[in-house]
Amino acid sequence: MAASQAILLLQKQLRDLCKNPVDGFSAGLVDETDMFEWSVSIIGPPDTLYDGGFFNAIMSFPKNYPNSPPTVRFTSEMWHPNVYPDGKVCISILHPPGDDPNGYELATERWSPVHTVESIVLSIISMLSSPNDESPANVDAAVGVVLFIFP
Repeated sequence: MAASQAILLLQKQLRDLCKNPVDGFSAGLVDETDMFEWSVSIIGPPDTLYDGGFFNAIMSFPKNYPNSPPTVRFTSEMWHPNVYPDGKVCISILHPPGDDPNGYELATERWSPVHTVESIVLSIISMLSSPNDESPANVDAAVGVVLFIFP
């Protein structure tokens, strides 16, 4: 039952993005028969290290979406403090709902079922513009960004 509700919601979000494209990214299905795997292409935000770049990612939704967050993994090479070396994106809204076991994030910063494909990708674009180097997924990139921005 949960999977069918997730499919209906994802179909609606796909229709909405097709009818009203958002500047800075495009999104669609990897395979027309699987609503749970999306391909996302992001244009690097202006005036950032990623300006002019074109970055691809896969967004994988759980069967109980929107109660649980998707995972997002860049398939393009991505060097960023909040992206693990394997390409997995690490931002608060993609962390499971509830209290952070490490005490770093507030529950309100974590996943909420109100998020959509659009809000997730816009958060990733914001992450590209404003990396969080206080809790990096990629320490080398965090050090590099700090040295590049504050030489």
